[in-house]
Amino acid sequence: MKFPTGKTAGVAAVTLALSLALAGCGAGNGGGGGGGSDSSSEKSTITFIPKNLGNPYFDTSDAGGEKAVKEFGGKYAQVGPQEGSPDAQAQYIDTEAQKHTSAIVMSANDPKALCDSIKNARDAGTKVVTFDSDTSPDCRDLFVNQATSDGIAKVEVDMIADQIGDAGEIAILSASANATNQNAWIEIMKKELAAKHPKIKLVETVYGNDDDQTSFDKTAALLQKHPNLKGIISPTTVGIAAAARYLSTSSAKGKVALTGLGTPNSMRKYVKDGTVKEFALWNPGDLGYLAAYVADALVKGDISGKEGDTFKAGSLGSYKVGADGVVLLGDPFKFNKGNIDKFNF
Repeated sequence: MKFPTGKTAGVAAVTLALSLALAGCGAGNGGGGGGGSDSSSEKSTITFIPKNLGNPYFDTSDAGGEKAVKEFGGKYAQVGPQEGSPDAQAQYIDTEAQKHTSAIVMSANDPKALCDSIKNARDAGTKVVTFDSDTSPDCRDLFVNQATSDGIAKVEVDMIADQIGDAGEIAILSASANATNQNAWIEIMKKELAAKHPKIKLVETVYGNDDDQTSFDKTAALLQKHPNLKGIISPTTVGIAAAARYLSTSSAKGKVALTGLGTPNSMRKYVKDGTVKEFALWNPGDLGYLAAYVADALVKGDISGKEGDTFKAGSLGSYKVGADGVVLLGDPFKFNKGNIDKFNF
């Protein structure tokens, strides 16, 4: 099921979502030619490289990518590391470059550390599209942004403020300390809190490394360290589910609010049992689907990646390339007891 997102979207530089004023790193020419540019008689080979395998969020996004690749008659593959580290991810980029894969679609584990591998891939003729978490803009061809950083941060702050009466101590349970997307969102959250919610105090930000048990343990530690804690924001699907699992059987259930970014399937029971009132996300299946169509449009030469380029993305409709080589999916969507059973991912 698709979210009610806009069909055509450009994005201004101030929204960047996951590439806020990052330091530049070497980029290849990213042009056509080389083994990665398929002729019209050949099938595009599109390889998805998520941050890590076995993550339900990326299972869903990559399944959307596979659906798109089948629609436009390409060849789909998914490879990636077991743990979300840039060094591990770089190895898979290098391998795809050696294979002259038409396009890599990846969620970056670091904004700069992957740039050398990406440059080599682009020099070999492989198009590189990032989604979910970006690199420095000059490293890749295009970035498919799930929503603007401002939009993601604001919806999470608004939800926690509403749930705790706009006053009290809160904490953030994030992914890894170098996760481009979470760090961008957190910085905006801090500004949003200071400007519009002066009675809410952010007491600590902790990192669960997108690992279920680590996130579970970090939640327990937060509650022990901050006995007056009124709420937790977790802008990561793994983190919010682990935090909900802990809260659901603790004395803090119903007393400490939890919100952030989650998937309906992982959060459904916690919404229904009252542990969580509301959380948000975009449709990761649509995100992967759109990213695959972006990659195919680049490979076929339908777009070059310049601002203003337009293309069709299957059932999602028409899209436009915005500033800094960004294609925007749409706005975050809130899930609660009233609508969560309408979604299955």
